[in-house]
Amino acid sequence: MKFLCNVAGLFACLVLLPAQLPAAAASSLELKTSDARLAAAFAWARSQALAYAFEGDPVGNWYEAALPGRHAFCMRDTAHQAMGAHMLGLARYTHNMLHKFAENISESKDWCSYWEINRENRPAPVDYLDDAHFWYNLPANFDVLDACYRMYLWTGDKTYLTDPVFLNFYRRTVHEYVHRWQLGAHNIMSRPRIMNFHADGNYRFQKSRGIPSYDESDPNFVVAIDQLATQYAAYLAYAHFEQLRGEAGEAKQFFARAKDVKSLVNGAWWDKSAGSYYSRVNLEHRLEGRDLNTALLYYGVTDGGVKSESILKTLLATIGDGKPIGIEGQSHFPEILYGAGKAEAAYGQILDLTREGKHRREYPEVSYAVIGAIATGLMGLDPEPTVRTLPRLTAATRWVELDHVPMRANDLSIRHDGLTRTTLINNRGPSLVWRACFPGSYRVLLVERKAVSARDDAKNVSCATVNVDAGATKIVQVSK
Repeated sequence: MKFLCNVAGLFACLVLLPAQLPAAAASSLELKTSDARLAAAFAWARSQALAYAFEGDPVGNWYEAALPGRHAFCMRDTAHQAMGAHMLGLARYTHNMLHKFAENISESKDWCSYWEINRENRPAPVDYLDDAHFWYNLPANFDVLDACYRMYLWTGDKTYLTDPVFLNFYRRTVHEYVHRWQLGAHNIMSRPRIMNFHADGNYRFQKSRGIPSYDESDPNFVVAIDQLATQYAAYLAYAHFEQLRGEAGEAKQFFARAKDVKSLVNGAWWDKSAGSYYSRVNLEHRLEGRDLNTALLYYGVTDGGVKSESILKTLLATIGDGKPIGIEGQSHFPEILYGAGKAEAAYGQILDLTREGKHRREYPEVSYAVIGAIATGLMGLDPEPTVRTLPRLTAATRWVELDHVPMRANDLSIRHDGLTRTTLINNRGPSLVWRACFPGSYRVLLVERKAVSARDDAKNVSCATVNVDAGATKIVQVSK
């Protein structure tokens, strides 16, 4: 698939002159390691990402999340860059950007927002003429909703849970937006390709006002599988939000809807005879295509087992072939591969994405995604339900330390020595509960050299729970 923020078509031919931008942002996030190549990759990604973050414009705090030079941020890229931005200390930038998308949802746009907003706090003119004529990829609302939930977990910012602007966006997205664009699990495969257009003679955005995928290169389908994948993630996010708000009935309904989407993807969209997922429903409403379908792993909608392995096999074969891959999609391969237990391949993709001479490595999503993958993938950081770590180092990296990691109210430093020893320092913030995990099955782990019973968090993963006071340092390691 070709994942872009409106690069296709003649609308991308607009030439933007350089603008005088405010000074770039700063970050306290640091990486120390025995691995010179990893250190260089991190240094480049950190510097490149921060060069795209700005304050002082009419739109407020923002970072570039679209084609460089547009001085704008689009919904898809913002959602996908949010994790790296958070690690760099740009949580308030992301909050502002997500809030801008949330506040601009409207019935006049058929419950869409602005696909792309520029530094002047206006919809980017390359994508927008008026509320009847604009570019839009339908996974966008769902991606933003999912990003809001992830940022709530990482920041603890309760405005994601209470702000009426956000709440309106969430509700309209899972109700009116789904209905208006026929995206329910019961009718998404029979919907028409083009909907809700205005036949007034202005055809500039006729075929792109509601693309049912992030694939912008092919107009010959009515829905692609990444559309369903983003909906699954958004329904789960909304259900969790409603659960936290005490709305048990609404939460139950959307946990069920998420389950329905997952069943549809792993049922009708799975071709058992071929051992792979279909990629789209064509204009004759027949399933077709055998693309990478990495969105299914990125949003966690596969059943696992053989089905997940089929995607990984195709992904690894594609990487091994050495053929050109769209940088937008490739930027998230490290995160996907680390999550699937393919650390060697993930590490290789980090080095490839950041190498000098890499075509289009300056695309903002690359640097932000690399920072996010190092934190959540290589370091195995996860905020829920407690602070969790899981080293995914390869033989190339003897040890690695990530300093000044923002996690809710805390500033943390985490060091992994191989796959058998982790140190956590609670630099700032309240006491916390740390779930220290390691690959492998162990009966006991050593917490400050004292043996404690290990618990399995997942297959072949052993963990110990440790309380870490403010200012304290704790070490957990595998018992030899």
